[in-house]
Amino acid sequence: MQPTIKISNIRKSFGTVEALDDISLEVRPGEIFGLIGPDGAGKTTLFRIVATLLLPDAGTATVLGFDAVKDYAQIRRRLGYMPGRFSLYQDLTVRENMEFFAAIFGTTVEENYHLVKEIYSQLEPFKNRRAGALSGGMKQKLALSCALIHEPELLLLDEPTTGVDAVSRREFWEMLSRIKARGITIFVSTPYMDEASRCDRIALMQKGKILSLDTPQGLLAGFKKPLLAVRSANMYRLILDLRDFAWTDTAFPFGEYLHLTTLQPVPEEAVVDFLKEKGHEKIEVKQAAATVEDCFMDLMQ
Repeated sequence: MQPTIKISNIRKSFGTVEALDDISLEVRPGEIFGLIGPDGAGKTTLFRIVATLLLPDAGTATVLGFDAVKDYAQIRRRLGYMPGRFSLYQDLTVRENMEFFAAIFGTTVEENYHLVKEIYSQLEPFKNRRAGALSGGMKQKLALSCALIHEPELLLLDEPTTGVDAVSRREFWEMLSRIKARGITIFVSTPYMDEASRCDRIALMQKGKILSLDTPQGLLAGFKKPLLAVRSANMYRLILDLRDFAWTDTAFPFGEYLHLTTLQPVPEEAVVDFLKEKGHEKIEVKQAAATVEDCFMDLMQ
């Protein structure tokens, strides 16, 4: 089956900064493919190339069977694009934005209402409110509705949940699962490692390179290092002391705990005894299951 997106040896630089360094990947029809990485990893640059908004310095990109450089007009008619920053017309109302984007693609809100009904129904009570006056979650829903109104074959979402509250993030990913069920391929980028589990496959990206490409389950299965979650009353001094522990491989903050990887399996009691010798109090050490963020940090080493 022909891939929906095929990226081969893409390179892109801005002056002396190499934003993309020999990137290759394929997105299969009907899947949610996640590009995961921190700010500055090159995700937005890659999305703009796929969306035909930016030319690569080298390599090729094929989208829906069309060349991203030569056939840009064919591609633009067939995809929905939601950039990282809210880019709709802030002075237009919710309804006016919907009508404008529908008209661009030669359709109407009424004709394709079934495509966005579930999402847009939450916006209809505010249809006469200007887009600039919406909350972050509502802006997100409006942008997604505008990207779907012409029934695209491919949906490009560049960091769609950045700056949105946790409840809206969860609702957004539930909406994406239902959109996928209609056969629309979704290519999404995010800096949030916890969103990786929502994707069928993910590529971990940093400094213009792909560190790993796998299913979330395959990525986690490949993490083989012993992993402990550790905390004490003094978390700042804890990380400094653990980095001096003889068996420490890495020690990084993870929420309420530090995640400690060791060079070989170490009894929890040995870590506790070491920290007691360092004067720590309220010590807690327990086994931890690896997360995508653990895998990313390990690959970074």
